[in-house]
Amino acid sequence: MSATLAAVLLLSEIFGVLLAIDAVMRPRSAQGAIAWSVALICIPAITIPFYLVFGRTRFEGYSEAIREKEEQLDERIPGWYRAMAAVGADPHPELGHMDAVVRKLTGVPFTRGNRVELLVDAEATYGAMLEAIAAAESYVLVQFYIVRDDESGRALRDVLIERARAGVRVCFLYDEIGSIKLTERYVEAMRRESIEVSGFRTTQGFRNRFQINFRNHRKLLVVDGRTGFIGGLNLGDEYLQYRDTHLRIDGPAVQQIQLTFRKDWYWATRRIIEVFDEPVTKEDPGQAVSIVNTGPADPVPKCSILFSELVSTATRRMWIASPYFVPDDVMTRALQSAAKRGVDVRVLIPDEPDQRFVELASLTYYREMMDCGVQLFRYEDRFMHHKVLLVDDELAAVGTVNLDYRSLYLNFEETALVADTKFVAEVAKMLEGDLQRCQEVQRDHLERQPLRIRVKARVARLASPLL
Repeated sequence: MSATLAAVLLLSEIFGVLLAIDAVMRPRSAQGAIAWSVALICIPAITIPFYLVFGRTRFEGYSEAIREKEEQLDERIPGWYRAMAAVGADPHPELGHMDAVVRKLTGVPFTRGNRVELLVDAEATYGAMLEAIAAAESYVLVQFYIVRDDESGRALRDVLIERARAGVRVCFLYDEIGSIKLTERYVEAMRRESIEVSGFRTTQGFRNRFQINFRNHRKLLVVDGRTGFIGGLNLGDEYLQYRDTHLRIDGPAVQQIQLTFRKDWYWATRRIIEVFDEPVTKEDPGQAVSIVNTGPADPVPKCSILFSELVSTATRRMWIASPYFVPDDVMTRALQSAAKRGVDVRVLIPDEPDQRFVELASLTYYREMMDCGVQLFRYEDRFMHHKVLLVDDELAAVGTVNLDYRSLYLNFEETALVADTKFVAEVAKMLEGDLQRCQEVQRDHLERQPLRIRVKARVARLASPLL
């Protein structure tokens, strides 16, 4: 071995050890800290570049930029929070501590006077979106993780252009990594019509220049501050073939969706959008709704806190649909504990995944979940992409969060919580229909796989916290 090569290997080992210390010192799961530190010490030459890009657990600058701008707005932000509190729903007796948790995570209570419509699959969702945009009078705010320049993408773009020509302000935000295949002609067609378009710009700032690991996974639409959409659907023809779920919301909860967009837009462009920011409610109580945004800029892991609390709230039923099921230790123990105390815990996952690495890691959870009483079902009709959670008969959650490490800790996500028994019954009926298209997983599912699959699955689980 040459002296030069030996020196390079020695330096990489030293640097790997230093980064392993950094991996242990940064807030992350124990599983993630161990995986990174072992890889950095054992194979530093390979792992160091990956750690520099994927190793950070907190997105720098976002919260600081938002907080600085809010301080400059004097009384406007506190006034908004007071207005939202004024339309707060009465605490739901069946929700236990969830109402208090939501207040701590969002700064506002569940709001009353909302009307929520369940949109099943892309055809219903895209149709409702196009209809709402066509009725816009003042502004439209659009945000997707993935945007395709195909028939579905162009249909939405064209109605946005029509509204822009009518004098409606349109702001369009997308994630550069998720929408990496988006064509320049698609974007330029909107810009020519005075539509404001921007990527989320996760690499903005010197400290973030290589941080492509953080993604804005939100899928939001707001029309005139009164109508909002949130759910699992991205924008593209492929999603017409998926099993997915979205929500249309009319009422004061839309203001929470709008605030999330305004914060993301400010980070991307450093511009404040002037919008209608007074919550409008109906005279009747309507449906109680809260919108919880989470992400890697949070000072605490809000997404993990939210979902572990949702599981711990359940006393009779906890049904979950998630296209990616690679829970961290916190979620694993929460689900096992719920099943052990007699809760009917069912998890729906795709039979045909779109990401083989994630599916392999997911296999390793089957036995330990079922040993505690958790029932797992593989959806066989088509690719299942929706993110839905049902708590007893009182609460349903629909949003963008997958039950994996990326959504819980690394992605910017958003979840709508609806506390309404009639709506929950509608969601339950929808999931019952999904269950009819499922095959229940057997305890020995992984053991029946070839040895090479079992080995790959164990490696995938060990590596899952690295991404």
